[in-house]
Amino acid sequence: MSLDIPDPQKITLASAVYEQLRDDIITGSQPPTHKLHIRNLCERFSVGLSPMREALSRLSSEGLIKQTDRRGFSVAPVSLPELLDLTRARCWINEIGLRESIARGDDAWEEKLVLSFYRMQRTPRVVADSATDRNPEWEKAHRQFHLSLVSGCGSDWIVGICDKLFDASERYRHWARRAGVVRSTAEEEHRAIMEAAAKRDSVSAIALLTAHFQRTAELVERVVAGEAKPTRKKIATGSSGRSEARRKKQRVK
Repeated sequence: MSLDIPDPQKITLASAVYEQLRDDIITGSQPPTHKLHIRNLCERFSVGLSPMREALSRLSSEGLIKQTDRRGFSVAPVSLPELLDLTRARCWINEIGLRESIARGDDAWEEKLVLSFYRMQRTPRVVADSATDRNPEWEKAHRQFHLSLVSGCGSDWIVGICDKLFDASERYRHWARRAGVVRSTAEEEHRAIMEAAAKRDSVSAIALLTAHFQRTAELVERVVAGEAKPTRKKIATGSSGRSEARRKKQRVK
């Protein structure tokens, strides 16, 4: 009996293509419903069909692209129902992760949280000489800050789910960013969340984090709906189903 041992070179190529395509989809370089022509992608990345198909298969398993028998691969669409469902799930799961992190997290977790915030704060959000071009280093710091909030919960599953929900939400945020929607209060919100968590005030920290997710979603909704005024129910948090945060309406000018 012979073992089918994967070619390390193909794994490396597939991983490199996967990472780049994933970033393109999340940041909006590859827009929703865009057709992905395999041969064109092979030429772009200078790889063969095998690593390209493997990369596309991984992206399909994450829900970032869709595959149909006759039409091949395309970037997954975006929709209001998915955005609302995604936001609910993100609020609920991050609530668990943050509450448990505050209860279980040691001094190292608290230090990691504070340092991740200040690293994000010191990193320019856009590249030099540009008012809109994203700074990949800020994106990394932003991701790390949100993951640090839940990193002390004691569950790799919770952290992993929060990480996946973050990426799914970022895809919507970047789509809105490309439409000209920019959050002006995000830095203050991040600071308030960090300070409440560092003080071990779980009620305030969860309320602030939930409101932060909701405000972003409300702005993105206007883009997804073509500037239509959104109507949505308040997201309940906690086992009692009561909301710990009041929504604030924001207008996109």
